[in-house]
Amino acid sequence: MFRRTTHTVHVGDLEIGSAFPIRVQSMTTTNTMDTQATVAQSIRMIEAGCELVRITAPSIREAKNLELIRKGLRDAGYTTPLVADIHFTPNAAEIAARLVEKVRVNPGNYADKNLRNFVEYSDSEYAAELDRIRTRFTPLVRICKEHGTAMRIGTNHGSLSDRIMSRFGDTPFGMVESALEFIKVAEDEGYFNIVLSMKSSNVLVMIQAYRLLVQRLREERLRNYPLHLGVTEAGDGDDGRIKSAIGIGTLLEDGIGDTIRVSLTEEPEAEIPVAQALANRYYTKTQNTNQNVSQNANQNVSQSANQNVSQNADQDVPDESVDKYVGQHARQEIDRVHACSVATIGGDNVPRVFADVSGRTILNMDDLSEFGHEYDAITDKWTMRDQAAEFLYVGESPLPFTAPSGTRQVVDVLVWKTLADKFYSVPHFTVEEFKSAKEKHPVMNVVSIQACAANALDFALIAKDPTSVFLVGADANDYFHVMREFLETTRGVAIAPPVILCTNETDILHSSIDLGALLADGFGNGVMMPFVRVSFGVLQATRLRMSKTEYISCPSCGRTLFDLQETTALIRSKTDHLKGLKIGIMGCIVNGPGEMADADYGYVGSGPEKISLYRGHELVKRNVPTSNAVEELIALIREDSRWIEPL
Repeated sequence: MFRRTTHTVHVGDLEIGSAFPIRVQSMTTTNTMDTQATVAQSIRMIEAGCELVRITAPSIREAKNLELIRKGLRDAGYTTPLVADIHFTPNAAEIAARLVEKVRVNPGNYADKNLRNFVEYSDSEYAAELDRIRTRFTPLVRICKEHGTAMRIGTNHGSLSDRIMSRFGDTPFGMVESALEFIKVAEDEGYFNIVLSMKSSNVLVMIQAYRLLVQRLREERLRNYPLHLGVTEAGDGDDGRIKSAIGIGTLLEDGIGDTIRVSLTEEPEAEIPVAQALANRYYTKTQNTNQNVSQNANQNVSQSANQNVSQNADQDVPDESVDKYVGQHARQEIDRVHACSVATIGGDNVPRVFADVSGRTILNMDDLSEFGHEYDAITDKWTMRDQAAEFLYVGESPLPFTAPSGTRQVVDVLVWKTLADKFYSVPHFTVEEFKSAKEKHPVMNVVSIQACAANALDFALIAKDPTSVFLVGADANDYFHVMREFLETTRGVAIAPPVILCTNETDILHSSIDLGALLADGFGNGVMMPFVRVSFGVLQATRLRMSKTEYISCPSCGRTLFDLQETTALIRSKTDHLKGLKIGIMGCIVNGPGEMADADYGYVGSGPEKISLYRGHELVKRNVPTSNAVEELIALIREDSRWIEPL
């Protein structure tokens, strides 16, 4: 497996780039002015495996206190490099760059205007703003170069500047352009010790932005900078892990990414095992492939050597691995691979969920509860939950009762032929069984096929039957690439049949990547994986099927003005029945209106014990006491006629 070649960035003694393992990092949630608490939390993170510790420095006071935090860690025997997180204050960045090993700046609000005014800029006004940015940003670049301090230029989808929005809109193209402007200023100063990031809470936007960045760096003949991957405001629990796995994993599958942070609304040390699991999946795949990476890629770019970084480190991901999936226009929806409609699958239908129950003992109606179907014996009626599988693969063991309404059982063909009522069951064939079959269902026939070059002809042949639906799987060792290559070869068939993506992977992170990465690239009309809840989580994360409330919640930091974990749990308990609604829960104004750009409603910390409520980007209520802020949020949803009483 290929890994995109980068030059090496030095963050203290830590090296980031393609010649090294994928680095894992996280961010403290304590008040930066509380030195003791921040040191203690940093130690817990480091002992969990965190290789870079990021700490917010929203003002000069916090920036200066980084010196005491760093000293506390060094006195305790910890040498892990620190990263100062800067948003609005260039003066704080210039102080922090002298004290810690790395600073992170966001082009959308560092020395640029982010007032959400959405004004139009003339060419001369645009150029004048660029000159102003150069004047504000150059001093930080020179300080970093002088002190050997690394920098992350980190663009966030939700905090693009007014100027960028005026030209590019709220798009991946705007995200990339915002970063390129800052990169060019740094390169003009001969400074290259830079890591880049393109983050969004929308997994599809995030994936496209990174791919586009790789393409633009090549087109602009800029350095091949290491990339920091992450999905912002991913949330907590399974949802946060699924979103992060799909966003980060899809790019790592393409060989893109050198350091990762999993942003969960949990304690920072809980992020580390998730990030390590993702990093380990890819480092073991790429380490042998990259053994021959030129040593020129390992030059120290922090001082004079960055003038002579070898062009060998400026190789990029091959076109077929990235460019094919960038697309010609920025768009937040998936460019789906078309499939014809068979029964309720394909065409304009939402992706369907298949559940494999063939290995389970199904004796009575209650046994289908975990697959989303509830039976009430008193009324003799089924209830189909929002997250219920529509197709149940039962293999050789048909259900001992009639399948729930709205559901079909899929039965191996030899058993299907023996059923008294074949119409309301769907036959399942192997390739050879289908090719030789004399009896088929008149509406829908399911065919299992393994993704490989040898089976591409069989796929094309069977696809001529307008009743065929394919269950496509592959070997687990290189699932994504084998599946994507196979599905690419089937694009040209005369009749495009629906494809159900299948995996037997039981690990939630790996299965989310296996299927989510393919869905994010436009493939598939349904999924079948071991857990139905994960199936729906993957479909929701890829914006293909909204089956539950989505929470865009930040992971907390020293700026947070309330208990994010407790508040998120409270809001979830009151609103988790509002299917398809997106609610942003942000700890402060820095990560608020911008980074919850995708949300329908926002709950944002505006001061101690105070909340501001948003409808999309619109500020609706300011400084609402936290004691009744959740009820005010519900009232706002009611006002828009989007509230549904819970059952």
